[in-house]
Amino acid sequence: MSRTRAVSVVWLALLCACASEPPAPGWKLQARSALERGTGAWLEGRTQIAEREFATARDEVASTGRPDLLARVELTRCAVRVASLQFETCAGFERLRADAAPAETAYAAYLTGRASAADVPLLPEQHRAVANPSASPAATVAALRSMPDPVARQVAAGVLLQAGRASPEVIATAIDNASAQGWRRPLLAWLTLQAQRAQLAGDTGALERIRRRIALVEGAR
Repeated sequence: MSRTRAVSVVWLALLCACASEPPAPGWKLQARSALERGTGAWLEGRTQIAEREFATARDEVASTGRPDLLARVELTRCAVRVASLQFETCAGFERLRADAAPAETAYAAYLTGRASAADVPLLPEQHRAVANPSASPAATVAALRSMPDPVARQVAAGVLLQAGRASPEVIATAIDNASAQGWRRPLLAWLTLQAQRAQLAGDTGALERIRRRIALVEGAR
């Protein structure tokens, strides 16, 4: 699976037909492709391309007149921002909240790090263990690392940070994940966070190593 195809973990699969079903209509195919390209471009740091592709996905889904499906597109767009530690109100979803289904509302709460116990069963399956606030730090890290989808893993790490549950192991997992996929935007964000924590801890050796790595990623631009 390509790194951009991984976005299906959020809501994309719900926009697409299965192989055993009749051929998907054009809007589904176009929306899927645009979301894949937009997700990949955003994580790679190509903002203008990402915004153009997300706009295309919105236009395609809007042609159905279904706010519930459009809400999923907006949540996908917001999820990749959480993955990159850009925490902000998901304005596109909020405009559609009144017509969103409980699962979409639960996922929106999850993205802010405030999913309730009632929200957890409504989340995409691989996010449920990570969202469990009663899980031990070790169990949370294990659940994060076992997530099969790299986009979901990156999003979940951002959620844990917002919820105040990002241990050094969570941060290291997020960095390794972004590095393995070549996702410059979240990699720089998580490395910067790691550098801040090293500085606060007075770990000058680690700080210098992280700064060299940041410089390497920034120089690759």
